[in-house]
Amino acid sequence: MNAPRARVARRPVHGVLLLDKPLGWSSNDALQKVKWLLRAEKAGHTGTLDPLATGVLPLCFGAATKFSQLQLDADKTYEAVARLGIKTSTGDAEGEVIAQRAVKLTQGDLEKVEARFTGRISQMPPMHSALKKDGKALYEYARAGIEVEREAREVTIRELKVTLAPENSAQVAIKMIVKCSKGTYIRTLGEDIGEALGCGAHLSALRRTETGGFLQAQCVTLEALEAMSDDERQARVMPVESLLQGHVAVTLDEDNAGRFLSGLRRRGNWPDAAQVAVYGPKTALLGTAHIKAGELIPGRLLSPMEVQQASIQHTLTAPPVERQAETEQI
Repeated sequence: MNAPRARVARRPVHGVLLLDKPLGWSSNDALQKVKWLLRAEKAGHTGTLDPLATGVLPLCFGAATKFSQLQLDADKTYEAVARLGIKTSTGDAEGEVIAQRAVKLTQGDLEKVEARFTGRISQMPPMHSALKKDGKALYEYARAGIEVEREAREVTIRELKVTLAPENSAQVAIKMIVKCSKGTYIRTLGEDIGEALGCGAHLSALRRTETGGFLQAQCVTLEALEAMSDDERQARVMPVESLLQGHVAVTLDEDNAGRFLSGLRRRGNWPDAAQVAVYGPKTALLGTAHIKAGELIPGRLLSPMEVQQASIQHTLTAPPVERQAETEQI
């Protein structure tokens, strides 16, 4: 009989760890592995990467989970390889071959598809995706052999570069570098470009290189994380405010910080701002807000316990933007 596994003593961890998601792992499996390594109480990821995809996967812990939507909504950059002339049932290398066509390609063809698929485009969500229909993920229907009706969605391709990819086989492939809005399916983009080239295509490799300002160079691999000591792993967790890049920073004094944390609006001589990161004494992050007509209006707030724990966990430095003036006393 196998001995029972030792129970992991969980602890509060607050912040963001940038993982280079390994090939073959689901985003949730990678999250659960890192959560176990950190012994964290609460965790969540910021958008699913397919098992066949690798690259930047921000993992949020504790108070950082309150701001994960910011990363879900952020622009992302991918590098992908699509094999031409072969269509598969899933749009990637895992599926069965359903059609094959000859490939005739010129540099002019690549330039045309770059222009055609840059900007606002319409995409049909693939059946093999996590998008839900009547409470079930589309891939669940697909696995059961059921095709359900979907509505096309508009997404924005901000930048697209398409080149011939060096391949060791006789099969022609293209490399795509894509900077896009949230909700873009790169697998579908590869298939649609293949159709526009007249030969069909499927994705053979996909890597996310940037999301919301986080770069692949900042990431740690799962293998490296496993080899680290506990202190080294903790050092890889960035402060919660790492998720608030681009927010205007406002600092409150102790009295007004307490009132703000209880959900009360504060008044000051600030200009209007849609995204504000609010700090208290000793640069402790309190939460987010927006400013309208001189009022600081609370958004997502940390609890007093989270503020205290996060302050202890991280020696916080001043945000990269210049701090606004202290609030006026009311």
